[in-house]
Amino acid sequence: MAKIVSTLFSSLDGVVEIDPAWHFPYFDEAMGAGVGEDYENVDVLLIGRGTYEDFAGAWPGREAAGGEDAAFAAELGDTRKVVVTRGDQDLGWRNAEAIQGDLIEAVRALSAEEGVDKILIPGSISVVRQLLAAGLLDELRLFVHPVAARHGERLFDEGQPIYPFRLLHSEAYPAGVVRLVYETSELPGEQTYDDVTDKVPGADKG
Repeated sequence: MAKIVSTLFSSLDGVVEIDPAWHFPYFDEAMGAGVGEDYENVDVLLIGRGTYEDFAGAWPGREAAGGEDAAFAAELGDTRKVVVTRGDQDLGWRNAEAIQGDLIEAVRALSAEEGVDKILIPGSISVVRQLLAAGLLDELRLFVHPVAARHGERLFDEGQPIYPFRLLHSEAYPAGVVRLVYETSELPGEQTYDDVTDKVPGADKG
């Protein structure tokens, strides 16, 4: 089965709906390298309709313009893109196809396809939420900006159950962004406060 990875830009207060006003001032070479690592060896981009419209509205033109970002734009164009949409209109970008049927069933089938080892979900908040709820997300990769956005859509809504994660990697960038790579996991135990009283500050001095 393929590894399914989410990559998101986030504010300190959990907003993952990007506002250029707080995102781009922190985008430096280190973050660019981190983003590039997320896109390495990707076989399929799984994209929600809104994120896809943003991508398709920008990256083909950037590829055609031949600027400094043209190589990354061409990489995105060449990658297979599976779009979560109920529409049947032409998606208008090469290697793009609409998902067929129920999202969860389609993603399970996609991750089982021969030759598909890594599926990356850029943005696409609703898709990430649904895959988390279905237990299909393997990794959550966050670029946490040192800013409280104070408005905008957050990744985690209120509900049950909780989602435990295990930190695989962390890295702080010069501009203050922290890259956090988590895998979905289980709680490390079932302790209560009574189980950890020997670990509170000053307990060894009692």
